[in-house]
Amino acid sequence: MTSPAATSVTPVTSGTPVSAARRRQRSTRLTVATVLLVLSAALVAGTVASGSWLLLVLAAAGAVVLGAAATRITHAELVQSRREANRDRAEQAQAYRRLAEERAAEHAARVEDLRTRIAEREQALTDLGAVLSTTQRQAADASRALATERRRTDRLDEDLRVATRALDAASEQTTDAIVRVAELEQEVDVLRAELDSVTAAWHAAEGQRKHA
Repeated sequence: MTSPAATSVTPVTSGTPVSAARRRQRSTRLTVATVLLVLSAALVAGTVASGSWLLLVLAAAGAVVLGAAATRITHAELVQSRREANRDRAEQAQAYRRLAEERAAEHAARVEDLRTRIAEREQALTDLGAVLSTTQRQAADASRALATERRRTDRLDEDLRVATRALDAASEQTTDAIVRVAELEQEVDVLRAELDSVTAAWHAAEGQRKHA
């Protein structure tokens, strides 16, 4: 499972061969438009120097045509640039949305796993508590039996030894159960701390994404 704070998103069009080709086309079109404007200005300037009104009118008409062509090229390039920018922004937004969905799914899976493990440990604690209660009752019973057997005569020595062994076994089980309960409580504390840490990291990542 990946960490919820590890992945980053880069623009989907930057640095690609397609974007480089688009920039070359844009540069070529703008160069053509500039050349047309310069050519129209040079044409008008040349006819003004000649002093012919007919040539001046024709040059002006040609300049208007060239200027219109340059304007159309520039406008088309502007529209195309806006379309490409909108498409790039939409693709980047989709990439961020997919990343957010993946992080949310990973976080939910991690939280569910931690909750399941905590529930399992708590159930184990409950079961061991029942075992501990049983063994404590058994130890108390064995202690009472031992006291009773000790008050008996020497003819009951064998029964006394049996009760003593039962008490020792019950005490050992009680000790083991107490140790296991302490270990499970420590595991539950660790898992809860990990759950709190994962949840805090998720909220921090969500806050950063919203302010991005």
